[in-house]
Amino acid sequence: MNRHKLGAPNAQGIISADTPVGFELMGVKKMAAIQLMGSRLWGRFNPNHWDPVYAAQTGLKSPIQTGEMSSAYLAEMCVNYFGRHFFTNARMTCKYIASTYANEIITTHGVVREKKPKGSGFRFRVEIWADNQLGEKKTVGWVEADVGT
Repeated sequence: MNRHKLGAPNAQGIISADTPVGFELMGVKKMAAIQLMGSRLWGRFNPNHWDPVYAAQTGLKSPIQTGEMSSAYLAEMCVNYFGRHFFTNARMTCKYIASTYANEIITTHGVVREKKPKGSGFRFRVEIWADNQLGEKKTVGWVEADVGT
């Protein structure tokens, strides 16, 4: 597989008309920090996201991260690779398949699966996912974006 070491993102993005199917995106790595999980932005309304005692009472081994946090990590990776193209005619779909628990290390991944001609450029379809330090997938999905159109 063709892997790219991510340098500084730029407005044009790293994915270009020359990017081949099979290209692997190097993702971002984040810790599911309970301090963020309990913030007003991410889950303060539900104690399952920030209170260890409450989470245990509901059968969880520890508080769980909101799905929006994993989506944000995946979106960050996509912005790094698609640049401004991620904000025009792009589409991202995610499915949360397992809980992300407090203090897990989450890494995002992506692989270009399709590259279809569109206008003067291409429509890319990238399989995306996030997993923990044990390789357990937590969120899966795909993103489509136009480059060079």
